[in-house]
Parts: sequence; C-alpha cells; structure tokens
Amino acid sequence: MKFATFIATLAIIAILFAGCKGSPTNTSTKGIAKIACDESFRNILDQEIQIFEYSYPDASIMPFYMDEASALDSLLHKRYDLIITTRDLTEQQREILKGQKRAFRSRKIAVDAVAVIVNNANDIEELSVDDLQDIFSGKSRRWGDVFPTNLKRDSIKIVFDQSGSGIVHYIKEKFTGGRDFGNTISVYAQNSSEDVFKAVMNNKNAIGFVGVSWITADMKASELTIEQRIDDLKNKNEVSVIDFTDRIKVLPIRATDQITARKPYQAYINTGEYPLFRTIWAIDASAGGTLDHGFYSFLTGAIGQKIILQTGILPAAEPVRYVETVRQ
Repeated sequence: MKFATFIATLAIIAILFAGCKGSPTNTSTKGIAKIACDESFRNILDQEIQIFEYSYPDASIMPFYMDEASALDSLLHKRYDLIITTRDLTEQQREILKGQKRAFRSRKIAVDAVAVIVNNANDIEELSVDDLQDIFSGKSRRWGDVFPTNLKRDSIKIVFDQSGSGIVHYIKEKFTGGRDFGNTISVYAQNSSEDVFKAVMNNKNAIGFVGVSWITADMKASELTIEQRIDDLKNKNEVSVIDFTDRIKVLPIRATDQITARKPYQAYINTGEYPLFRTIWAIDASAGGTLDHGFYSFLTGAIGQKIILQTGILPAAEPVRYVETVRQ
C-alpha cells in the first residue's frame, strides 16, 4: 500500500512538473520585471506601470528609483536589465555590454524640460540663461545680484533632487562645463524631486530644478478612473493644455537669442524656445520575449508615448496631436 501511494505521488509530481514546464513564468506580458529609473522620471514611470499592469494582470513591474549614475552602474553590473536615464549609452558602456554577451537596445522615449521653480514670495518674474550662468558661476550669490527684488539681501539657495541625478548632470553640462559646483555657491541635494518641491515651498530664498511632470497641476492624481484613462489613450487623439501648480512659482526662462522668456509648456519645448530641455532614454539589455523586453516595447509604443504626452512633456515620437493655449 505504501509503495502504491509513493508511485501515485511521483505520478502527480510528474504531471505538475510537465504542466509547469509548458507554461513559462516569464513572457512579454507575464511575470516579474525590475526596472531602475532616474528619480526625476518617477511620476511618469508610475503612470506607465499602472496602465501596463492593468492591461496585463499577470505582469508585475517593480520600479527602483535612484540617481542616474546608480541606474547606469546597475545595468553594467547586471543588477537590472532595463533602465530609464537622461543619457544614451556611451561607446565604452556599449563595449562592456558586448563583452558580457548581452543583447541591448536603447531608444529616446521623451524630451523633458527642466523647470525652474521659486517660492511664491519671490517677486522675480523671469530669468535668462545668462542669469542662471551667473548664479552657477558664483557671480550672483544673492537675489539682489540678479534683480532689484524684495529678497535682495537673501542668499540664493540652489536645490536639486540627488547629487548624481540626471538633472544635476544636465545643469553641470550646461552651466559649469561638466565640472562640480564651486564652493562659492550654496547647493543642497534632497532625496527626491518631491523634496525639492517641498524645500522651495518652505524657503523663500530657494530656487529648485525639477522635471516638468512634477509641477503639472494634476501631478498627484488624475480624476479619471483607470478604465476612462485607457479608453482615452486608445481612442482620443488630442491632449488639452496642461497647466502648472500654483503652490510654487514656475519661472519663464529666456534663451540667449530670444526676446521673450518662456515657461516649459509642451509647445515651447517642441520649438526649442524654452531653453532647458533634455532627452529621456529607455535602455534594455534583457532577452527577447521576457517581461523586461515587453515593457520596453510598451514604453516605446503608441500607448506608452501617449501617456508621456499627457504628463506635460514631449514623447520622442508624437502619436497624437496636442492642442494648447500657452502662456508665457
């Protein structure tokens, strides 16, 4: 009797094993995938994941938000196969991946703007690229050095998200030639873009730098249900103007060759009239047919690009027409 029971148990195990073998646990729409992402892109990636997981209930995307340098390092050290950064792979990084015999692909998925925000008590109404250059060079250390403001005696407090973030990298490349900030200016690194937002709200002398998705008026949550959002993404071919929150002041920035300062609205990002913009890249080194690769395809596909458009920045490929009545 015991022997018969033992044989029956083995048969059941064999059947279960055969069933599992015929049902892969990880496909392009099923399983678990980890993704490393520059923290400043969090608002957008969270929305992408929400729509993807609702569309594919057997898929679970686990995002890990960190500074850009750490995201790139995690890809090269095989901790993650899919990352979101503001830089494409360098030739040296490509050679490292080739040496690891990992197939990889990268694609620009968005054009983001770096928004310049100040406290509502700050009476400065706009800045030029030259003004920002003076701030980062240490030439302008007090607000009064920039403009005859009621904060003229207050030191300028520069606030970023994280020391190695994509925004810090972008600002260094644009204003310091890639060098570290000098000790003549006051720079404060926070833990996240949300913390930058809070720091500017609570400090009248602060100036913060964040991605545009962090300042849109509906940045906390959409009033639409997820079903309504998906219906819009599939059937709606226009996106209405996206305005900015009034809890802080979003400064218009004037390019060196422009007469008018512009806020980071999509239309001005598109024309280049808003001068502080950067690219966002998805980099995938996963095997084809895996969930990582499936989510990469979603980000670069029509629905993923529409989600990006609805957050206030530009998708790399514009699959829909957006209608805006912009302000300066």
